[in-house]
Amino acid sequence: QVQLVESGGGLVQPGGSLRLSCAASRSIFSIRNMGWYRQAPGKQRELCATITIGSNTNYADSVKDRFIISKDSAKNMVYLQMNSLKPEDTAVYYCNAVINGMQYWGKGTLVTVSS
Repeated sequence: QVQLVESGGGLVQPGGSLRLSCAASRSIFSIRNMGWYRQAPGKQRELCATITIGSNTNYADSVKDRFIISKDSAKNMVYLQMNSLKPEDTAVYYCNAVINGMQYWGKGTLVTVSS
């Protein structure tokens, strides 16, 4: 069980950068999988990136080489550094954790990429 709260969303111009933060209500040291997902208007929710308990990372092709997922377990925080942003990145971004086979989600933070 965990509560997740995202922050850091906002309006950014194409080519710009933004860092999203996910604050967990409990220790994340023992959480095997955490990640960031996004849902654009009219689209399905999709995976952006995941990070394991051992800090192994995986990225969707659409964000690979532009986004970086990281975590600071001592602070119960997960981050998504978003670089070279494109209008297609506009979406609500959600933090995710899997605990004992259960999915937990934050309420999301809106990222709008527009000039």
